[in-house]
Amino acid sequence: MQIDETDRALIDLLQDNARLPVTTLARRLGLARTTVQARLDRLERTGAIQGYAVRLNEALRLPLRATVLVSIEPRSGPTVLARLKSLPQVRRVHTTSGRWDLIVTLEAASTEALDDTLDRIGEAKGVRSSESLIHLATKLRRGD
Repeated sequence: MQIDETDRALIDLLQDNARLPVTTLARRLGLARTTVQARLDRLERTGAIQGYAVRLNEALRLPLRATVLVSIEPRSGPTVLARLKSLPQVRRVHTTSGRWDLIVTLEAASTEALDDTLDRIGEAKGVRSSESLIHLATKLRRGD
């Protein structure tokens, strides 16, 4: 999949506002509308753009967010991941290098729900240890 500077500029505009009309995108990029539409079609077809999402206002998101750093036992990744997928408060799971094996992002409606989810992660078979970091305030947000 080849991404050039124009594709990158188009993607950047869409990350700021995925609802921009093709004519507006074309005007901002200094390209013909048909050229921009062809690029969008190619980026979608090749999987570079996998979809368009709604970004909620902070007031509409669940009020409590946390990041959980998780260390797991060797060869227990699939079991731990299955457990994390079963927890509705889990929003993202990333593998990582270093001391922690997984970075888990949570959202919860209450401290009780957050506490329960943290307990369920900690007691999952294959979890060696975890450390949770409660998000207090968002100071910068780009893209997602």
